[in-house]
Amino acid sequence: MGMLKKISGPVVVASGMAGTKMYDVAKVGEMELMGEVIKIVGEDVTIQVYEDTSGLKPGEKVVSTGEPLSLELGPGLLKSIYDGIQRPLELIAKKCGPFIARGIYVPPIDHKKQWEFQPYMKKGAKVVRGDILGVVQETELIEHRIMSQFDGTLEVLESGNFTIEEDIGKIKIGEKSADVQMASRWFVRKPRPYAEKLDPNLPLITGQRIVDMFFPIAKGGTACVPGPFGSGKTVTQHQFAKWSDTQLVVYVGCGERGNEMTEVLTEFPHLIDPKSGKPLMERTVLIANTSNMPVAAREASVYTGITIAEYYRDMGYDVSLMADSTSRWAEAMREIGGRLEEMPGEEGYPAYLARRLAEFYERAGRVQCLGSDKRHGSVTVIGAVSPPGGDINEPVSQNTLRVTKVFLALDASLAQRRHFPAFHWLRSYSLYTNNLDNWYLTNISSDWTRLRSEAMALLQKEAELQEIVQLVGPDALPEKEQCVLNTTKMIREDFLQQSAFHEVDTYSSMQKQYLMLRNILKFHERAMATIDLGVQLKRILEIPIREKIARMKEIPEAELKSLDALGGQIEAEFEKVAKK
Repeated sequence: MGMLKKISGPVVVASGMAGTKMYDVAKVGEMELMGEVIKIVGEDVTIQVYEDTSGLKPGEKVVSTGEPLSLELGPGLLKSIYDGIQRPLELIAKKCGPFIARGIYVPPIDHKKQWEFQPYMKKGAKVVRGDILGVVQETELIEHRIMSQFDGTLEVLESGNFTIEEDIGKIKIGEKSADVQMASRWFVRKPRPYAEKLDPNLPLITGQRIVDMFFPIAKGGTACVPGPFGSGKTVTQHQFAKWSDTQLVVYVGCGERGNEMTEVLTEFPHLIDPKSGKPLMERTVLIANTSNMPVAAREASVYTGITIAEYYRDMGYDVSLMADSTSRWAEAMREIGGRLEEMPGEEGYPAYLARRLAEFYERAGRVQCLGSDKRHGSVTVIGAVSPPGGDINEPVSQNTLRVTKVFLALDASLAQRRHFPAFHWLRSYSLYTNNLDNWYLTNISSDWTRLRSEAMALLQKEAELQEIVQLVGPDALPEKEQCVLNTTKMIREDFLQQSAFHEVDTYSSMQKQYLMLRNILKFHERAMATIDLGVQLKRILEIPIREKIARMKEIPEAELKSLDALGGQIEAEFEKVAKK
């Protein structure tokens, strides 16, 4: 126990705290506000407080708990809405009204609720850490797998209804026995262990054509979505949460505006999971941390999110983590660094900004989980960045780009033209393309990579031609170059542009994406060949099949045969033109 000596906003200094360790959780003042030790000088410790410090005064007591910030993990996490330090907001609202009372503590998971536990293992079985002892049906969509925390021999394992605190069995470890419960605790700053990290060679299928075709994300990969206000970061993350082929979603609102976070909290419970027809919340954990909450809690919210994601990964699930946005976390680091009087780095951010971001993103990955059964799980991290004024040359964007493998560059001018998703096709990139090509060639088509390369080459050619067009107009170009501009317009408007609110167009399967691009490039190939025969471009553009190409995105997944047949119709139409 120590005593408050100095208070500077969310940062306080306590004296007489000998024996305290870095990152230990401390209870500050008479109201027992939660904080975390971030600096130690002799017996004086500096604590970042996760709650409002108004009214604190020097001389109040400070008590160290002796262990770092940890989470309670067990059945009941899904469908929950937490703040940055895993306090359940719905239960707090019932207890103290619409505003979070300072110093309040409510258990993150209901300790009184009983769950039906079904054992998988029998008495006398040898278990190793990570083995699945049994399951609990947590929601209609997700079964919660209870994992062993120890290596040893199973002495007892009971079936029936239990709370998360009650013993469900015993494991003999040498001469001693350890009780087994359904809940466990884990320190948020410590990555959870795994048996082996696997290569990122499976794609995360998002159903968004520009991402899956041109800038693919690997399962267990990392992606960065920087963009100015109003360019579509939040809608993009909603689309990824709803449609990507992962079993669970952890959505972290890190320092977002209150109205944006409110929109997420009110909309998410009503979203229907397209795969099952059940509410999306059945497989979602929301962490709400708004910009008017104490800044120190932004850091905790990011670590809370990644720890929950790793916990479900260890059960063998694919998890996607949406962090919106890491810029607010960096701003919190800058404020805390200023109050600690640290030497600032570029633009006032602390010198350790790059390390903190790297530590967070490097916890993503597809792994072989601990345990005797070889199961695989993954955590894919998609982080939004909000650069001031949309300028990605600022430190947070640049340091994020150094550690993430996919850069989806949102463009304000595309958003203003109502071209959504507003990812700029020439500024975005993916470093997973080579790793994933084998999967595409095996599972989709042998000419997938050729189509992607041709389409990108045409879009780059269009950017070069636009400079000439702005000077002399499109009619001054040769017919073949006018044909290139016509094809790239089809790629942009009929393929890359995608409506998140259209019931069919909101999601495109990989097969549909392939057929759509194949048809557009087949039209281009035949158009160029027909121009060589002396046919005017004006005649080619009058072919009625162009209207069908423009409507490809509205063809439902059940009718892909008609999309496949469109290739034959394109050939037939051009044969007619060539004969005339």
